[in-house]
Amino acid sequence: ANYHNNSGLFGIVQGSTFKDLRKRCAEALVDLDFDGYALGGLGVGEPPSLRKELIEFTTSCLPSGKPRYLMGIGTPGELLDSVSLGIDIFDCALPTRIARNGGIFTRKGQISLRNAEYKEDSNPLDVECDCYTCRNYSRAYLRHLLWAREILGMRLTSYHNVYFLARLMKEAGEAIKKDKFAGFKDEFLEMYNNS
Repeated sequence: ANYHNNSGLFGIVQGSTFKDLRKRCAEALVDLDFDGYALGGLGVGEPPSLRKELIEFTTSCLPSGKPRYLMGIGTPGELLDSVSLGIDIFDCALPTRIARNGGIFTRKGQISLRNAEYKEDSNPLDVECDCYTCRNYSRAYLRHLLWAREILGMRLTSYHNVYFLARLMKEAGEAIKKDKFAGFKDEFLEMYNNS
């Protein structure tokens, strides 16, 4: 095996929707002094309000000086909500899965590129995005690729969605450093949810 000194081992807090089980699991993992802690068993169909409650509860059981990792959560709104609850790291297949089927993240909300309205649209996926896909391809061309089931279309739309979220998280980090995260989150979600 190849070991690196900069690797981190994370303990995964489980417990479904039961706070007592999550607390017991978190306490046992904290005693083992992991490099960071993951929140497992969320994003599997529970109501969003319950998920937020469980994220907030679980993070309160974990040390604040170590990274907290939430698995399986991947929409822009969920990411920002989770950051506000103390989450630092994310991973999720959703951004690429929806992209392969025409679901595209934009500053003005998610669009479905397979819709007929984009058949002759010469705009980039998101006019505010500077990713490779947005700099080089139109919505109409990408829509054509998806309808033709060309792998390139799936790759380019997936690239865009991942880039979009990476940029969003970079901007969130910058807002946190300036102590302006709440305003950043509200402004982003206002545009994303109401356009």
